[in-house]
Amino acid sequence: MSEVIRLLPDNIANQIAAGEVIQRPASVVKELIENAVDAGATKIELHIKDAGKTSIQIIDDGKGMSETDARMSFERHATSKITAAADLFTLKTKGFRGEALASIAAIAHVEMETIEEGEQVGTKIEIAGSKITSQEPCSRAKGTSISVKNLFFNVPARRNFLKSDNVETKHIVEEFNRIALTHPEVGFVLSHNGNIIHSLDSAGLRKRIVDLFGRNFNNKLVPIEEETDLVKITGFIVKPEFSKKTRGEQYFFVNNRFFKDSYFHHAVVSGYDNLIAPKHFPSYFIYLEVPSETLDVNVHPTKTEVKFEDGRSIYSILRSTIKLALGKYNIAPSLDFEHEPQFDLSIEQQNSPIRQPEVKVDPTFNPFKTSSDAAGSTSSGTGSFGGGSGFSGSGSSVSSNSFKSLRPNKEEWEDFYKITEEVEQEETEVPSNEIQYEEPLKSSTHKMQLHRNLLLVQVKSGALLVHINRANERILYDDLMEQFMLSPIAGQQLMFPYEYNIQATQKLEWENNSTHLKRLGFDWNWQNNTLVLSSVPSMLEVEYVTQCLDAIIEKITHQDLDKGELVHELILSLSAAATNHKNRTLSEEEMNYLVDRLFQSEQHQYSPSGKKIMNTISIEELYNYLS
Repeated sequence: MSEVIRLLPDNIANQIAAGEVIQRPASVVKELIENAVDAGATKIELHIKDAGKTSIQIIDDGKGMSETDARMSFERHATSKITAAADLFTLKTKGFRGEALASIAAIAHVEMETIEEGEQVGTKIEIAGSKITSQEPCSRAKGTSISVKNLFFNVPARRNFLKSDNVETKHIVEEFNRIALTHPEVGFVLSHNGNIIHSLDSAGLRKRIVDLFGRNFNNKLVPIEEETDLVKITGFIVKPEFSKKTRGEQYFFVNNRFFKDSYFHHAVVSGYDNLIAPKHFPSYFIYLEVPSETLDVNVHPTKTEVKFEDGRSIYSILRSTIKLALGKYNIAPSLDFEHEPQFDLSIEQQNSPIRQPEVKVDPTFNPFKTSSDAAGSTSSGTGSFGGGSGFSGSGSSVSSNSFKSLRPNKEEWEDFYKITEEVEQEETEVPSNEIQYEEPLKSSTHKMQLHRNLLLVQVKSGALLVHINRANERILYDDLMEQFMLSPIAGQQLMFPYEYNIQATQKLEWENNSTHLKRLGFDWNWQNNTLVLSSVPSMLEVEYVTQCLDAIIEKITHQDLDKGELVHELILSLSAAATNHKNRTLSEEEMNYLVDRLFQSEQHQYSPSGKKIMNTISIEELYNYLS
């Protein structure tokens, strides 16, 4: 019988390994920057083209490699990080598997120039599909430069599964942020298609966070610090009022290594107990230090999953640390026991003379007067109750806070009996056991606005309660979506430019989606990282521009959206901000128009964000409230 089991060639084995290690261009960025950090670099430059699909270049000023080491670094399982299995529990470096460079070289064209510290001549290596095509001496500055071109050129299926340039760039920026936050002492540069996104100098952690996420972050940060025999916790959390509806700016690090952990995330959220709204997420930058022997990082090739020896205890310590920090920095209300127990007076009141309180009594007021006694006194003056219509009052003897019996006229008695008859007629109706939920009635149906933002509509089966803001949002969303597909939405020119501060990564995302944003009616220019708007959509009032921009930035920055989802989210953000009119009283015509337009929509029951717009209350339920 012939043998059927054989060893795979190295190039095929490397391509298989690359499927786990290198999943997208961001994976290449992660592995190469981590190698530069392990090489002791003090400045690292990352230059990408076309979201890394065309080119990824990493330049560092680390210690470099010799000619032999440079060649060996592309061999599988070749590493300088560990020499024995026991070293896995005392790791001080980012990499240790020896698979990254071999996997990258198996699926791309790689060119590396490196020079060992103290040498005059370096070496240059070119590799394509795991095969070294050339190696020759070169002259270069201190450190190493690696260029990765035509990623997945020999694995077309993997290349076809890559997302759009916007999405892939977002993943690259996220990997860059993780390493930049891990090593604030290292300077970093990030550019995309020749445009500088970040240029970070060596700094402290707080400044590094501000440099990455914008100067507005400085006032949002609350420091945390706790040290026990089990774990040392440092870093920053963000104040509860700045929590978001989407996940973003949530970073865990252990022993200078980024990791993901839903269990510890729950500990952080629990620490914000009752301080953030439901379905909101706090931002945080939390650094853990534990003994190396209590940590296992050899769980997954991406090295973002780790195992702790005593995770439960760390959970409790982390939760307590969050609560302590929020209380220590006066996030919750507090009492000032050193303040003098006296009223705070204005300067004008402090300088005015003190007057003795006076009690004024109306000697002519008699609470026992009958309506017949009051009838003769109405000629002395008139007053109004309830805003100028209704009953008439009299004289100076009646104050705004007093009650006085008045004699109703003939018309008022007739109205009284008319109302009584209508009530009696309604009470004779017996509620039906079968509740019918019919379509809304005609515009002539009785309608009433409640608490400014609710509309009560009478229907045959009972009453229909409509959320006015959500109804307007649904109507506007449908109109904008239909118009957007046909032609650009009209914009209104602003008399004064509107400035909006933005982060460098957010600026990149804004420009990546500039075509859609211009079709919405926005027009702008840049002053460094400040977005200067000269035009906004015509239906958007200036006071709600910030709300609209906040929603758009959050969605394009923290969500992976395809073209259809992007259009939906952009128009959703615009319609939500444009219909944010609180405490506005509607006329009868506006109520009728709102109801008629709402039920012309196929999705009239729910707002574009999925919230319920209306609810029908049956006659039986209404009577049950009175039983």
